[in-house]
Amino acid sequence: MQRYFIPNANWQNNTISIEGDDAHHIIRVMRMQAGDKIICNKLDASAAICEITELNTDRVTAEVLEWLESITELPVNVTIAQGLPKGDKIELVLQKGTELGAYAFIPFQAERSVVKWDARKTDKKLIRFSKIVKEASEQSHRNRIPEIKQAMNLSQLIQEGQRYDIKLFAYEEEAKTNEFHSFSSVINQVKNDDHILICIGPEGGFSQEEVTSLKQHDFIPVRLGPRILRTETAALYALSSISYHLEELGGTSCQQ
Repeated sequence: MQRYFIPNANWQNNTISIEGDDAHHIIRVMRMQAGDKIICNKLDASAAICEITELNTDRVTAEVLEWLESITELPVNVTIAQGLPKGDKIELVLQKGTELGAYAFIPFQAERSVVKWDARKTDKKLIRFSKIVKEASEQSHRNRIPEIKQAMNLSQLIQEGQRYDIKLFAYEEEAKTNEFHSFSSVINQVKNDDHILICIGPEGGFSQEEVTSLKQHDFIPVRLGPRILRTETAALYALSSISYHLEELGGTSCQQ
């Protein structure tokens, strides 16, 4: 069944009014009819199997048949702070990171970021990014849509970090030493519902000044394996590792 995230205001008891792009997708793309079933998500993460009862030119009405209890979210809340990369790499991070369970994303202007976003460009990009994570959430049957926060500089990111239980940054120099913080050693210590911030540098990595500042504010440098990863790969490696450790590894989960 197709899944759609419907704003809470469009729910009236067990009746859902679907408009905009979602209605267009149901009517024009999927060519559904009254009686067809879909899954509708509230933005509070609850979801229900619904039956379409009426289709107009730009609106679909559906009724709740059954509330679902399945939870597809990671047991921890992982925010990816992605140093602005070149081209459309950040769109790949958003799409695949959403599929892998990211809780939120923060684009940040790193010292070595080649691209520079002004306010006008940022607003336009965030609209497109919101559509990407919504569609990826629907495709991967997430219970919620990740939040995309406003772009930050390093100082703002450090300030934001005060809200998190665990703060990490992927540092390529950790991969070159015999004594290093392994990613797994940190993940083994997390507890259910912990908020984790993982910072990924742009193509050129973090500058020495950024590394020093992050360490001074209790961000932990970690190694993501012995190889040097591309910036768009690092976040996906981290999320995949967390999922494996906490959801798949012998049926274990994080600490209570």
